[in-house]
Amino acid sequence: QVQLVESGGGLVQPGGSLKLSCAVVGSILSPSVMGWYRQAPGKQRELVAAISSGGITNAADSVRGRFTISRDNAKNTVVLQMTNLKPEDTAVYYCNAILPLGNGNYWGQGTQVTVSS
Repeated sequence: QVQLVESGGGLVQPGGSLKLSCAVVGSILSPSVMGWYRQAPGKQRELVAAISSGGITNAADSVRGRFTISRDNAKNTVVLQMTNLKPEDTAVYYCNAILPLGNGNYWGQGTQVTVSS
């Protein structure tokens, strides 16, 4: 059974930094794409950043230049390094992994990030 195990998150002051990590367990396949999404209260879930197995990245305009996504293909892990956090970054952040060959699209349980003074 494939599971995504997230860690990180928490409360941080504006301008601070946080790191989110996610590991894919239970899969012998390396995800073709791994990424992070977020959902704020009353809003739809949105893409924050994603990275392909080849290292190609994509990020939302609102976080570009502040957030960095990286992955370790050998360990099936993805990291989102967040800097210069703003109150509008407050949301539940979800890890996502898409396995190749139609083997599924998986989500983590979510981790809360709160940016507040």
